[in-house]
Amino acid sequence: MAEVKKENWFKRAIGAIGRYFRELRSELKKVVWPTPKQVVKNTLIVGACVLVVGVFIWIFDFVARFGVDELIKAFH
Repeated sequence: MAEVKKENWFKRAIGAIGRYFRELRSELKKVVWPTPKQVVKNTLIVGACVLVVGVFIWIFDFVARFGVDELIKAFH
């Protein structure tokens, strides 16, 4: 039987890289990109959520610190 000779490593690697970029371009054509207006709207929503969560953490931290200080005073 005749042996099937494989391509060398370099040719296989170049072929794999080329295939990767062809598939990448094909997948990127399927993406529905947001409009600039949607990006701004979503950014503002994220900013507002971060602000609200930050305020809740700040309030919790203040209450917890006050509670711990009172416990330390009670047992000191």
